[in-house]
Amino acid sequence: MNPDRASASPQSPGTLVVLVCVAQVFVQIGAFFWPALLPDMMSRWALSNTEAGWITAAFYGAYMLAVPVLVTLTDRVDPRRVYLCGVACTVLAHGLFALLADGFWSALLLRALAGVGWAGTYMTGLKLLADRIEPRRMSRAVTGHVASIGVSGAASYTVAALIDGLTGWRAAFALAAGSAAIAWAIVVLRVPAARRPPAAPATSSQPALFDFRPVFANRSAMAYGVAYAVHTLEMNALRGWGVAFLGYVAASTGGGSAVLSPPVVLTLLSLLGTFASVVGNEASIRIGRRRLITIAMLGSTLLASLIGYLGSGSYWIATGLLLAWGMVTWLDSSSLTAGAAGTADPARRGATLAVHSSLGYGGGFLGPLIVGLMLDAAGGMSPIGWTVAFGSIALLMVAALITFRVMRPRELEGDGSSTDVSR
Repeated sequence: MNPDRASASPQSPGTLVVLVCVAQVFVQIGAFFWPALLPDMMSRWALSNTEAGWITAAFYGAYMLAVPVLVTLTDRVDPRRVYLCGVACTVLAHGLFALLADGFWSALLLRALAGVGWAGTYMTGLKLLADRIEPRRMSRAVTGHVASIGVSGAASYTVAALIDGLTGWRAAFALAAGSAAIAWAIVVLRVPAARRPPAAPATSSQPALFDFRPVFANRSAMAYGVAYAVHTLEMNALRGWGVAFLGYVAASTGGGSAVLSPPVVLTLLSLLGTFASVVGNEASIRIGRRRLITIAMLGSTLLASLIGYLGSGSYWIATGLLLAWGMVTWLDSSSLTAGAAGTADPARRGATLAVHSSLGYGGGFLGPLIVGLMLDAAGGMSPIGWTVAFGSIALLMVAALITFRVMRPRELEGDGSSTDVSR
């Protein structure tokens, strides 16, 4: 089947958003199966905290390296084609993990391939929408896109634990491969290829496709990008180690809960976080994007500073703090990405989103790795170890907040403070 010829009927903007969001739910469902199963896999393969951190980080590291190429290509190539290639990588990565993964190196390489798939689907899906949605609908389209991925990520933890308990971890990854294949079929059959615009005349001043200098010169988009880098670092530290942290607290205190098990808590965290992201974007429209992002970063710093020390002594305190931290972390997720997309040069929106996403998942690569390294440096999982690990995230958040405030990015049209967008 030729994916460029499989769908010819145009879609309304609302239908297009729904189709892309549904596809994102299916393709991303397996993204967090690894962190959901991390404690068992560490025991099964005798992994150290640092090795586990490397496997988790490999997903984000591969994303960071692939996304500048794949998303920037969408300025010249129909994003739908790039998206379908990304989905194919995801199917392959999960399928091979189910069949072949047997230790550190195989898991590292296959999680990296899954990261390439994520690079070809996350921001390219957003670009697919951005090219077809009018500007006044952009912010809410971005929010719907982020929410669909958030719902899928939330389901990852519970679905992985459920399938693992019934038929084993290999079956869980096989299911993830099948789910991603459904996403490929949805986009091939229901999302039409873009109509190719007339070719622009070549000029000597026309920059090369991968010339990112104008993107880096856009101070506003870069401010959102820098904040997004540490935001994603924090988010992926939570996603990557949340189950392990709660599992440690349950084992060391004799607490825990059959109903609110660690995977269920992470599912709830992601659902609440997705809701917080939607609320945060609406708050940005009403009170101003910079103000909302500042509030979220201050809240994240406080909770990251407290959770390791206070949460290590009680499973219920740990659960409450983790859920609160997750909601505050997700609060500015849509606001940051919409800020970058909305203040980008329209002709360079793909390149801008590529840089934005690469910065974000550079942070995402470092987040799980920093936690693993800090745990081992502090002597392993202990109240001190978790305090040091999560406290390091809080320090990085302070640095990001200062940088963001100094750079003073523009508000978007319609934001609460957009009457003076140059401030």
